[in-house]
Amino acid sequence: MSNLDQKINIFPNKRETGNAAGKALEDCIVKLQGVKDKVRIIFAAAPSQDAVLNYLTKSTLIDWSKIVAFHMDEYIGLQPNAPELFSSYLNKKLFSKVKIQEVHTINVHNGISEEIERYEKLLTKTPIDIVCLGIGENGHIAFNDPPVANFNDPEVIKMVQLDDACRMQQVNDGCFDTIIDVPKTAITLTIPTLMNGANLFCVVVGSKKSEAVKNTLSGVISTACPASILTTHPNCTFYFDQKAFKKNKDFINAL
Repeated sequence: MSNLDQKINIFPNKRETGNAAGKALEDCIVKLQGVKDKVRIIFAAAPSQDAVLNYLTKSTLIDWSKIVAFHMDEYIGLQPNAPELFSSYLNKKLFSKVKIQEVHTINVHNGISEEIERYEKLLTKTPIDIVCLGIGENGHIAFNDPPVANFNDPEVIKMVQLDDACRMQQVNDGCFDTIIDVPKTAITLTIPTLMNGANLFCVVVGSKKSEAVKNTLSGVISTACPASILTTHPNCTFYFDQKAFKKNKDFINAL
């Protein structure tokens, strides 16, 4: 973790944070497209990603015909095409705005076990080049909440129970009106699947994430804060706004 401060970027607000992460993503994609026919990217779906995705949709440098897109988690129990689905979010914010070669979304209405098998085959066909992710209020990455997180998970993708802190975050984010409306189960890519990505871009904004960010950067590497494992990845770069970063005095020199 000696060079962790070199991977930390802090900006005044959500928009500047997202734009900086978007520019870094764009640079990485363009570089990879110079040497690869296809660039395989896993996208996160959350309001914290809005500015990042907006930047990417306006890029004139990315060749979207060389992109193969995945996403990292999905609710179980919502109606097909419900706006709260993460696939719906990504379609609205990104996939419908650019001409991507391949888009692979998780469809829980296919049947859970069948969909897990199908998506696993797609994910493991060849390595993942880029993972775009955030950190939850409870420290989760994707839907790997502390009670179900496993740094050595044998599964590639699995069904999980969502803890109450995770479900409350969805209300705080404005995605649902009340916690009663938030599904209790979901499908998620596991932590090893995310960590196997060659390049990770982690974007975290807002004061409600500040404790999780502190635990990620300064705490013990533990499934009590699943995101803490990100600090061990050789190519994980963090993008925080000042509100999310405010509790990390140990890294004040990184500013």
